[in-house]
Amino acid sequence: MELERIALPPRGPLELPLALLELGCAGRLELLTRPEGPGGPPLPLSTLPRGLPPFAPPLVAELERRFLGSPEWLPPHGHERAPRRWSRAPEPRALFVLEPTPPHGALRAERDPRSGALLGFAEALLDNPGLSAKNSLSLRRAPGPPAQALRGAATNYPFWPGGLDEPSLEQIRAHDSQEQDVDFEADLLTTPPGLKRGVDFQPQGARAPGPLSLSSLLGALDTFELGDEEAAGGAGPTGGAGPAGGPPRPQPPGGGPEEPPLRRADSLEELVLQEVLAAPPPPPAAPPEPPEEQWAEPVDISAPVDDFYKKIPDPAFTWPFEPDPFQKQAILCLERGQSVFVAAHTSAGKTVVAEYAIALARRHMTRTIYTSPIKALSNQKFRDFKATFGDVGLLTGDVQLQPDASCLIMTTEILRSMLYNGSDIIRDLEWVIFDEVHYINDAERGVVWEEVLIMLPDHVNLILLSATVPNTLEFAQWVGRIKRKRLRVISTRQRPVPLEHFLYTGNSPRTRDQFFLLLDARGTFCTQGYYAAVEAKKERTSKHAQSFGAKQPTFGGTGPGQDKGVWLALLGALRAREQLPVVAFTFSRSRCDEHAAALGSLDLTSSAEKSEVHVFFQKCVARLKGSDRQLPQVLHLAELLKRGIGVHHSGVLPILKEVVEMLFSKGLVKVLFATETFAMGVNMPARTVVFDSIRKHDGTNFRDLLPGEYVQMAGRAGRRGLDATGTVIILCKGPVPDMADLHRMMLGRPTRLESQFRLTYTMILNLLRVEALRVEDMMRRSFSEFHVRRDAPAHERRVAEPGGGFGAVWGRLGAVSGPDAPQAHERRVAELSRALEALGEVETSGPLADLPQYYRTVRELRQARALLQRRAVESVAGLKALAPGRVVVVNTPAHRNALGLILQVSSDGPNRTFTALVLCEKPPEEGGPPAPGSPPPDAPYPEDLLHTKLFVPEGPCGHALEKLLPGDIAAITARTLRLNPERVLADARRRPAPRSRKEEAGAEASAAAQELARLAGGAPGGLPCLEPAGALQLRDPEAVEAAARARDLAATLASFQCVRSPRFAQQFARLAARQELLEQVEQLRFLLSDQSLLLLPEYHQRVEVLRALGYVDGAGAVRLPGRVACEMSCQELLLTELVLGNVLTALRPEESAALLSCIACPGRGGPPPGPLPPALQQGMAQVRAVAERLGRLQRDCGLAQSVDDFVEQFGFGLVEVVYEWARGTPFAELARLTAAQEGVVVRCIQRLEETCRDVRKAAQLVGEPALRAKMEAASAMIKRDIVFAASLYTQ
Repeated sequence: MELERIALPPRGPLELPLALLELGCAGRLELLTRPEGPGGPPLPLSTLPRGLPPFAPPLVAELERRFLGSPEWLPPHGHERAPRRWSRAPEPRALFVLEPTPPHGALRAERDPRSGALLGFAEALLDNPGLSAKNSLSLRRAPGPPAQALRGAATNYPFWPGGLDEPSLEQIRAHDSQEQDVDFEADLLTTPPGLKRGVDFQPQGARAPGPLSLSSLLGALDTFELGDEEAAGGAGPTGGAGPAGGPPRPQPPGGGPEEPPLRRADSLEELVLQEVLAAPPPPPAAPPEPPEEQWAEPVDISAPVDDFYKKIPDPAFTWPFEPDPFQKQAILCLERGQSVFVAAHTSAGKTVVAEYAIALARRHMTRTIYTSPIKALSNQKFRDFKATFGDVGLLTGDVQLQPDASCLIMTTEILRSMLYNGSDIIRDLEWVIFDEVHYINDAERGVVWEEVLIMLPDHVNLILLSATVPNTLEFAQWVGRIKRKRLRVISTRQRPVPLEHFLYTGNSPRTRDQFFLLLDARGTFCTQGYYAAVEAKKERTSKHAQSFGAKQPTFGGTGPGQDKGVWLALLGALRAREQLPVVAFTFSRSRCDEHAAALGSLDLTSSAEKSEVHVFFQKCVARLKGSDRQLPQVLHLAELLKRGIGVHHSGVLPILKEVVEMLFSKGLVKVLFATETFAMGVNMPARTVVFDSIRKHDGTNFRDLLPGEYVQMAGRAGRRGLDATGTVIILCKGPVPDMADLHRMMLGRPTRLESQFRLTYTMILNLLRVEALRVEDMMRRSFSEFHVRRDAPAHERRVAEPGGGFGAVWGRLGAVSGPDAPQAHERRVAELSRALEALGEVETSGPLADLPQYYRTVRELRQARALLQRRAVESVAGLKALAPGRVVVVNTPAHRNALGLILQVSSDGPNRTFTALVLCEKPPEEGGPPAPGSPPPDAPYPEDLLHTKLFVPEGPCGHALEKLLPGDIAAITARTLRLNPERVLADARRRPAPRSRKEEAGAEASAAAQELARLAGGAPGGLPCLEPAGALQLRDPEAVEAAARARDLAATLASFQCVRSPRFAQQFARLAARQELLEQVEQLRFLLSDQSLLLLPEYHQRVEVLRALGYVDGAGAVRLPGRVACEMSCQELLLTELVLGNVLTALRPEESAALLSCIACPGRGGPPPGPLPPALQQGMAQVRAVAERLGRLQRDCGLAQSVDDFVEQFGFGLVEVVYEWARGTPFAELARLTAAQEGVVVRCIQRLEETCRDVRKAAQLVGEPALRAKMEAASAMIKRDIVFAASLYTQ
C-alpha cells in the first residue's frame, strides 16, 4: 500500500541544498549541489527506478526536535502518522539459502621426498568434516574463534572427558529404546517392525480353477499364523516349515533365537549389561576370573636412585642442589609420561616436581596448567615461576597476563570453567598440576576438584601434590579408575628438617626459659616434659585454680596484660636463643591485631633493617593515591614492620599482606602473627612456630586442632639448609592441655581425603546442554560413589546350602567389591541367567495353579514374623520372655519346627544370640535311625507355618546345642521348663570320649530332651504361643501392623489347593529358587543402573526446580534462561531471575552494584541503618521476594534446605558501603559505615566485580544492551584505587 508522505518543514539558512545521486547499482554515489525545485524529485536520487531503500533522519534527533521542541506538530489524537514502516516486496527465494555443505575432501600436495619438488596434487578424504565447537566433543574438531581460544564460550561443547568411552556408531544410531533399524529389503511386507514373525499371504499350493467356495475361504483364513503363537516343541504342524506351509524360515546360527535389535543404553554399564544378557550361553568350563584392576601403583622411595643421571642424561631442568629420592622417582615417572600423586610434608620440596613438569612441557612444546586453591597463592606462584622460567602466564577473574605462555597459573574454578566452555588451550595441554589436593576436603569448594578431575580429557597427564594423608592409595585408585590410567603414588613422611615440640609456661622474665620438650625430633612423645610443665604451672597458680591437665580452653583465664607478659617473655627467650623469625598462629583476626599492638615496646630490627623496611614499604604503597596511603591500617602496619612485627590475616588489605609476605621472605619480619591461611601459602618457612592455642572455632563450635591442621601449620618451622631442627611451641596461658589431646593432635592420623561432591545447578545445566554427557555419569564417577561401591558388601547372604542349583553359582562367584565391582556384577548377571535357564520353568497349572500366590503369602508371613521377632528381642518384655528355661519353636536349615530350650542369652545387644538345646533325631552312631539319602526339599506346608505339627523324633530322641539368631526362633511358646539351665548347658557341652562313643550324655541334658519330646508328642495341634501385643507388649505401630498382617495371612493358608498336589514340594523349591535368583538379578541390575546413585533423588529434585523455572524443557533441553544461568559463577538461580525479571533495569549503575553486593558478600547481616535511595530499597525488597520464591520452590520440589536458610544467605550489611564506594567515596571514609575490617570490604568488592562481569555476559546473551552498558559502568565505578591495586607479585 502507498504511505502518506510526511511534510518536512522548510530548510533553514544553514542547510545546504545538496543531494545524492546513485549511479547504477554498484554503490557509486555523486554529490549534486543544484537546488531542488518545488516540483523536483525527493531525496534520494537514483539513475535506476528501484533506487536506494527509503530512509528517514535519525529518530532520536527527530523526536527531540519535533516532539519535544514543538509538541503541536503531532496532534494528541493524530496517531495515524506516528507509526513508521516501509513495505518491502516479499522474496521467498531468500528463504532457500542454505549453508554450504562442508567439503569431504581436500587437495594434498605430493612432493619428491628427496628434493621437495612439487609433483602434483591428490585428493584426500577428510575424516571429520563439519565438526565444530558447537556440535562436537572431539579433539579433531576445528578450532574456534581466536577470541574464545583462552576461556571458551558458554555455547561451546567441552572436550570428551577422559576415562569415559566415546559412544560407538551403533550406540549413536540407537536413539531410543522404542526405535530400531528397519530392514527395507527383507520381509517388510509380511513382518511388521517389532515382531519376529508375521503373516504369510502366499497360498499353500496351486488351486484348481473354478468358483471359490466358502469352505475354501475359511480354510485359507485358518492357515494364517500370527507372530505371537509358539508351536509346541519348537515345530509347528508342518514340521518346522514357515507359516502356511511355505519355505522354512531362516534360523540364526546354532538354532537359537534371533538376536534382538540394538537398543539405546543410558550408560556404559547398561550397554555392557545388555550385551552380556544377549550373549549365547558359554561353554560349561567357566573362564578364570580376571585380577582386580589396580590403578594406583606405589613407588618405593626407600632406596637411593643411583642411576638417575644414566636414565636421564639430559634432564629438562636442573637445580643447584641434589634432589631427594622421592623427587627423583617422581621425575623418572614424568619422563615416562606417567601421572603421579606426591604426598609429602609441608616444605618437603613438592614444588620440584611441578618445576620439572613445566620444563618438560616447554621441551615438548606443549602447555602446563598449575592450579591452586586460592588466588593469593596463584599470584605468589606466578612470581616464583616467572623468575625461573620466564614464559609463565597468569589467569584470574580480573587479571590476564601472557595467556599464550607455555605455563598458565590459575585457580581450580577457572580451569573448571575452561573445561565446560571448551577452551582450545586444552588441546595443547600435557600436564595439569593440582597443588594442595587435600583442599578437596573443603565443604564449599571441594567439589570443584572432583569436577575438574572428571572432565579433563584423556591426553592430559595429572600431577597431584598434597600434604601427607592416610588414604593416598585410595584417592589415587579413584582418580586412576575414572581416568583409566595408572597413577604412581609417591608418599614420604620424612621431613627435610626434623621438628621438636615444646610446651611453654613462662609469663615473665623470671620464668621465660620454661620450655618443656614434648615431642623430640625422632617423634617420641616425652611424658616427663608434660608432667614437668604441669608442675611448673602449679607453682604459679592459686589453689582453687589448680587442675592436673584439665581439659579447658587454653585461652581462658588470661587477660590482655597477662598475654603481653607471655609474649614478651617468649620472644625475649627466642631472641636470646637465636630462634627468630617466628610465626605465631592465632585463630582469631582480632587477637592477631591485639597481640601485635601489645608489643609496642618491643623492637627486633636494626637501623639498617629499619631503613630497608621503610624504603621497600614506601615503594610498594607509592602506587596508591594520597588518601589511601593515610589509611589507619597502612600507617599502623608501617610502624609495626619497622620494628620487625607483622600481621597476616584476611582482614588486612591485600597489598599490605603481600608487603608482609615479601618482607618475611627477606628475613625482615621477625615475628608474624598469622591465621591458619598463612600455612597454605608458598614455602615461607620460619625458625620457630608458636601456637597461641590448640583450639579453634570452625564456624559451629570450638574444637581441638585436627592432626592434619596441626601438621600443616607446624610444618612451617625449620628452614632447609639453615636450621638443623625446627622448633614448635605451644603456649600454656591457662591450664596445660590434656595429655591425650596433645598426643592425638601431634601423633594422630591425618585427616583422610573425603569427597565433598554435591550437585549444583551450574553443573547440571552445563551437562544437560550437551546431549552426549549425562549428569548420572558425573555422579557415578565422583569420589563419594567410589566409597559407596567399594565399602558396601556386594550382596547379602544368597543361599543356605551351597549344593543347591544356584548355590554353586554363588559359591564360585563369592562377594566382590572394589573399583571393578561393575564388571563383577556383569559376570554375576551372566552366571545367574544361565542358572535360571538350568532350573527350567515352574509348573503352575491344574492343582498347582495357586502356587505363585501361596509362595507370596508364605514369604510375606515369614517377613512379618521376622519383624516381630526382632522387635521382641529389642523389647524388655521380649527379653524377659526369652529368659533361660523358655521353650521355643526353632526353624533353621537343620531343624524344622523343632522345640528348643533357651539355656543362655548373650549380652551383646546389637548381635544378641541365644544358646538353646534343640530336639532332634539321635545320630545313627548313637543308636538313632539311619539318615535319609538326600534331604527333602524345603517346602513349608500350612501345618508347618501354623506350628500345629511339631517335630517328633522317629526313634530315640536326641538333642543338639545350637546358637540361635532372633530370626531362627519361629515362635515363643507359653511353656517353660523348671530345670537348671547351667547344669543342662554343662551336660550338653560334655562330649563322650572317642573310646566310649556309646556312653550317654549328661542326665540333665537327656532329661530336658525327653521333656521336649513329651511336649511335642502331646500337643497334636501345637503349643500355645505368646501374643505379640499381649505377653510380649509390642505396642509400636509397625509391630502391631505386622502382627495383624501375620494373623490375616495365616488364616488364608488353609484355602490353597497346591499343597495337596504330590509335586508341591518339588515345584515350590524350584519356584523359590527361581524367585531368589530373579531378585538377585534385579539387585545387580539396580547396582548397575542409575537408580543406585546416592544423589539421584536430589538430582531429580533440582531438575524439577529448573523445569519449573523454565530453564529446561520437558525433554531436558536447556532453554535460554538455562544458558543465562550457565554464565553465572555463583547463585545462578537468583542472578538469572534478577536479570530476566528486569530488577536491575530501573537502577542506576551504582545502585545495581550495591544491590548485587548481597550475592558477592553473603551472610553479612541485615540492611544498614543509614538512608538509602528509594529505588535501591525497592530493589532489596525485590531480591528478598525472589529469594523467598526460589526457596519455596526448592522446598516444594523436595530439597532439604529451608526457605529461611536460603533467604538468610543474602545479607545486605555492606550495601551502603558498596553504594558509597561506587559513588566515588574515598576508602578512608568507608570505615565509619561498617565494623568490617578493611580486608573483608576489599574482598567483597573484588567478588562483586566478578558478579558484575557475569551479569554483563548474561545481558549480552539475552540481548539487553542497556543492562550490559550499566554493568560495564558499575564495574568501572568500583574498579579503582586501593581495592583493585595490582598485585605486587605481578609487577
